[in-house]
Amino acid sequence: MGKKLHLVSLGCTKNLIDSEVMLGRLKEYAITQEPDEADVIIVNTCGFIDAAKEESIQTVLNLHEARKEDSLLVMSGCLSERYKEQLQSELKEVDIFTGVGDYDKIDELIERRESRFSPRTYLIGEDADRVITGSNYHAYIKLSEGCNQQCAFCAIPHFKGKLQSRPIADIVHEVEKLVAQGFYDFSFISQDSSSYLRDFDRKDGLMQLIEAIEKIEGVKSARILYLYPSTLSDAVLQKIIDSDIFHNYFDMPIQHISDPMLKRMRRGSGREVIEHQLKIMRNAPESFVRTSIIIGHPGESEAEFAELCDFLENFDFDRITLFSYSDEEGTKAETMNEAKIPQEIIDARLERVNEIVERKHQKSLNQELGREIDIVVQGTSSEHEFFLGAKKLQWAEDIDGEILVNENEMAHEPEIGKTYRAKVTQVAGDKLVATLTGKS
Repeated sequence: MGKKLHLVSLGCTKNLIDSEVMLGRLKEYAITQEPDEADVIIVNTCGFIDAAKEESIQTVLNLHEARKEDSLLVMSGCLSERYKEQLQSELKEVDIFTGVGDYDKIDELIERRESRFSPRTYLIGEDADRVITGSNYHAYIKLSEGCNQQCAFCAIPHFKGKLQSRPIADIVHEVEKLVAQGFYDFSFISQDSSSYLRDFDRKDGLMQLIEAIEKIEGVKSARILYLYPSTLSDAVLQKIIDSDIFHNYFDMPIQHISDPMLKRMRRGSGREVIEHQLKIMRNAPESFVRTSIIIGHPGESEAEFAELCDFLENFDFDRITLFSYSDEEGTKAETMNEAKIPQEIIDARLERVNEIVERKHQKSLNQELGREIDIVVQGTSSEHEFFLGAKKLQWAEDIDGEILVNENEMAHEPEIGKTYRAKVTQVAGDKLVATLTGKS
């Protein structure tokens, strides 16, 4: 009987790519969804915020309880890197520790039963043999690792280091390989995608990337995630708008809108710049605009919070992700003791903003009613086996919502991973309901 592997990837999609690299190095293992059957269990952890840290630790402990005798439990990723000394001292349940530098050496570490923390952050290269998970048509493509920004609330540069961009030729080679395997939809990601190639003194990195990807036959759909206001140019926005391949999908975490708060957060751009960029995004044809907001950052006054609420009420974001501020070791915000906001106030503010977020989400969904759109069929829906689940082709994977397909006007059954035209007939809660009308 062959060896079996159980892998849990926590946190962001950048983590997922690193997990897929590990899967590529461990192809001799059969994947199992049952941890008690696995010879090796890997938890690729997240160390971004308190809730993610707690989830990572609890997942490790739960899997230790479930695993069989003589199996190996491996803890990798951001949390492991960030607290390597403490975790190795206290978490005796784990057999192998590794951080963010050795994803491409995971087979060696398991073979030797060796913990290792290389003094680097692994950046996927063209020779990496990833195993794409969860989709037969879509893949995430990492543009860079690390970050040169100095946001007051973020610890990522402390354990991921400075910006390291991949060469464009390297990215093109990876996309071409995936197209040859049948993938046609790509999401390009990094910690700060607008800064791509700035470590090579190029401010037009994204423009070069877009031009290169547009030349690859077989790429039908693409989007760029995690734009950063202070490094984003009007020229890049226009390049996206003019592209026939890249959707007018704009994902720019603004975190706040009040100028004093943006300065405390060390975001590098003020309200005027952000509003200018958002106006270009919103006015683009068929645009989709996503952002994230931090509530309760130290120093956030009632007036500044009210300014944020007023802005969110008046600008039509399609999706908004909310984060509750939490202290992160080693960050500037952690030391702002006199300006800390009590948790009960943060919770009350979150509740208020969430009402705005839900209204904006519903407005965005309602605007799709009666329209014919391009969708991708993804399998059985999360609601009921009688529905097919799908997403709008423009949307990002997993985060923007699900479309329930309840009728099919075509003469044949749809295939998973294929694109179709569909008419939106209903909004059901936070989901669209649609009827398939033909091939896309």
